[in-house]
Amino acid sequence: MELPPRPTPFDFHGVSMTKYFTDNWDNIQDFKARPDDILIATYPKAGTTWVSYILDLLYFGHTCPDRLSSIPLHERVPFLEISVPSLPTGKDLADQLSTTPRLIKTHLPIQFVPRSFWEQSSRIVCVARNAKDTAVSYFHFGRMNHVQPEPGDWSSFLQKFMDGKMVFGSWYDHVNGWWKRKQTYPKLHYIFYEDLIEDTGGEIDRLCSFLGLSPSAEEKEKVSAGVTFDSMKRNQMTNFSTVKMMDLTVSPFMRKGKVGDWKNHFTVSQNEHFDEDYKQKMKNPALHFRTEV
Repeated sequence: MELPPRPTPFDFHGVSMTKYFTDNWDNIQDFKARPDDILIATYPKAGTTWVSYILDLLYFGHTCPDRLSSIPLHERVPFLEISVPSLPTGKDLADQLSTTPRLIKTHLPIQFVPRSFWEQSSRIVCVARNAKDTAVSYFHFGRMNHVQPEPGDWSSFLQKFMDGKMVFGSWYDHVNGWWKRKQTYPKLHYIFYEDLIEDTGGEIDRLCSFLGLSPSAEEKEKVSAGVTFDSMKRNQMTNFSTVKMMDLTVSPFMRKGKVGDWKNHFTVSQNEHFDEDYKQKMKNPALHFRTEV
């Protein structure tokens, strides 16, 4: 398969998007969620694949070990809104899932989520990562992923990030929108990437209690071992090496998986400018991100 042409972002109902996420829009909005579905909702590069794999192992690691070695994670946990020519759409993959629960991932901001998820009271696991590391990770992702617009150089990319001109819109709107919904929607569990790095086992325990799961100590140990960054980076079923629109010679899909790598990219003046801008946009004291652990 040849690489798809890089898209041009455009304003879509007030959010920067590309055709690869809007071409199938009506079908996505008509998606029929079920009460036992679990939606993994994140801004891009916030630990989506990590949490997808944790959930996949918790539910199916011990019952269907074959799928772990034969079906890539992006087919086990479809990306709802993606629509790239000559590949099945994320919505079709989600409709075809035979697992219970169905695990589905999305990067959509809160206002774009199909209504049926709320109507069916589906459970939602939202993962959020600090803005600086997200920006760095998104930059490298843009360099290697042809479904993303051309990222340009780091300083112009960072400015676009601050201006909210990213695919899926503003990081600030995204994390705030989901956080606000958590206050009124009890079936939403909000995880911080930094907490997951610092205490993976504890965060898996909290996730299990939200989902009503009680894995044995041995099962939990297996999950924790399977989801370390190094083992996922080596695992062909989770490292996206089977996805043709990504050029892993430019940058690996799973690059570093650390907190604080932004320090290797931000200049002093970029950091000061970013902090100033951040203060203006992040007014909610309850929503607090750590840029180091």
